[in-house]
Amino acid sequence: MALATPLTSEARSNAVQNKAAERDLSWYLPLYKAAIKGDWESARKIFKDDPDAITARITKTFDTVLLVAATGQSIYFLEQLVEMMSPEALALANKGGDTALHILAGVGKIERAKLLVKKNPDLPNKWNAVRDLPLHFAAMVGHKDMIQYLLTITKEDMEPKPFEDELGAKLMSSLITSGLYDVALYLLQRYPKLATAHPSPLIVIAQKPSAFPSGGHLNFWQQLIYACIPVKFKNFPNHQNGGDVENPSDNSQLCAQVCHWFRLFRESHFISVCQKLHGVVWKVIELSVPQIKHIRDTKLIHHQAIQLVKCFCTEVICLENKKASSILRQPFVLGAQFGIHEIVEEILESFPASISFGDEQNHTVFHLAVMNRHENVFNLIYQMGEYKQFLSMFIDKSGNNIYHLAGKLAPKHRLNLVSGAALQMQRELQWFKEVEKFVLPPHKEAENSVGKTPAMVFTEAHNDLVKEGQQWMKDAANSCTVAAALIATVVFAAAITVPGGNNGENGIPIFSREKGFIIFAIFDAISLFSSLSSVLMFLSILTSRYSEADFLYALPKRLIIGLLTLFLSIAALMIAFSSAIYLVFGHRKTWFLIPVAAAACLPITLFVFLQFPLLVDIIRFTYGRGLFWKQGERILQ
Repeated sequence: MALATPLTSEARSNAVQNKAAERDLSWYLPLYKAAIKGDWESARKIFKDDPDAITARITKTFDTVLLVAATGQSIYFLEQLVEMMSPEALALANKGGDTALHILAGVGKIERAKLLVKKNPDLPNKWNAVRDLPLHFAAMVGHKDMIQYLLTITKEDMEPKPFEDELGAKLMSSLITSGLYDVALYLLQRYPKLATAHPSPLIVIAQKPSAFPSGGHLNFWQQLIYACIPVKFKNFPNHQNGGDVENPSDNSQLCAQVCHWFRLFRESHFISVCQKLHGVVWKVIELSVPQIKHIRDTKLIHHQAIQLVKCFCTEVICLENKKASSILRQPFVLGAQFGIHEIVEEILESFPASISFGDEQNHTVFHLAVMNRHENVFNLIYQMGEYKQFLSMFIDKSGNNIYHLAGKLAPKHRLNLVSGAALQMQRELQWFKEVEKFVLPPHKEAENSVGKTPAMVFTEAHNDLVKEGQQWMKDAANSCTVAAALIATVVFAAAITVPGGNNGENGIPIFSREKGFIIFAIFDAISLFSSLSSVLMFLSILTSRYSEADFLYALPKRLIIGLLTLFLSIAALMIAFSSAIYLVFGHRKTWFLIPVAAAACLPITLFVFLQFPLLVDIIRFTYGRGLFWKQGERILQ
């Protein structure tokens, strides 16, 4: 039997310390539970028996009872605990260097934070192990009220300085990540050197398309409300005391403002009354329709983000060219990759030399726009004057010009913006044809490093999409053909067996002299002819050759005609059916038309909701103004 190896003195010491630590954690478990639950009486008894427990480490991460109670259930427990502790004890940190104020800043408990700061005003200036202040914690999780409070009590002249260089950039980036653009703008205006900090916070905002109008996905009605709803930029941090009439903060302010504009009206200040009334009316609408408030908040965020980018550019362009280029290059490239044309345009206007910026593969802003299918960025090429021809000559490290890049398949998330593989293929062809307009003749047949022309690249990259588009078209045509054929069969039979039957003597329909019968005959014929036309159009789709070029105009045009005639046949069928029902069962009973007409509207309404959006998309993409149009009048070069 082997003998055990004797422990060294160092090992024995470590073992003793570990046992002591385990004993301590077990010993302080009741105190830990009391701090969590807010049981002050139990905690007070423990402190009476063991005065050192108030500063002891009671968890494996070296938390004191204060750090545990900071987020506990009872603020009374925290009040009593703070009263017992010295200012120095309040600053005790855990294993990561976080004080109780760090934790409270992270959870947004502002009243508890004030309780600690009142006894130890230096707590906001304590750094943790990774050089974060409580202010950084609040910024990372986006607690705006806590940030406002900490900004007023955090020293700006301590070392290291929290609002300069890397630490300032870290704070600004956290604010931008949390979507607090008004706070970030306030900091930038107060500390302009943050615009030149490294890494630039512009890099963060250049990766947030949702912060800009170009990244919004609003439907027609939301866009209309977005354009009309007023917003007023509010200064930070004193926005709570401001008199923002267009955006009152609560119902009491709303009542006060109603009285205010009424008083102005009595004083004959008509224009002021209209302005105040405009804001109040929109506030009433917001209270009635919460979605409108969401749209207003979105518009306000967009305005704040754009203003923040403008302020960054204003400060950066005051630097020497080399320094400005190093700061603006990455945000410019990222803005193009994410399709944020507001950032691209603002940097171009502020620093024209940025037009030559590219990524590590030598892709310019317009190469990136084509690769990622961001038409709002690519449309800026219309403002480049003759310079746009020069941009098309750039070649990347793989020998691809911009026409080659247009031939590659779009990223999946950009393809999915359009429903149906056939429409996706149409969109890809539109991109390919549009880029072709800006490419010089020699580059249209140029080969890349693997010997492929742009046309070859397009065909190879879109081979699978063509097959998917073909299958999608055939499935749609087959389904619609069945529906159209069924309608044609029904209306043809109805034309032979007219409502009410025929006169046995001469074969003339019994209701031939009724107005309802004339309506029935007309719309029954319309339904028959339109359904047969629909069948023929869908048959032409089924027998198409499905070449790449067919997806641009030929196939979409046939699908449009087929869907329109199918819709017309359904509508005419319902009118003919309603006329027949009225003639047979509701003769000279006008009220009978109401339930019949309501029932007839059901299939028409279903078609509109289920198929009409697809029809509108096809018409818009095929015959509308398209993806590519001039973005503005400013010449950016």
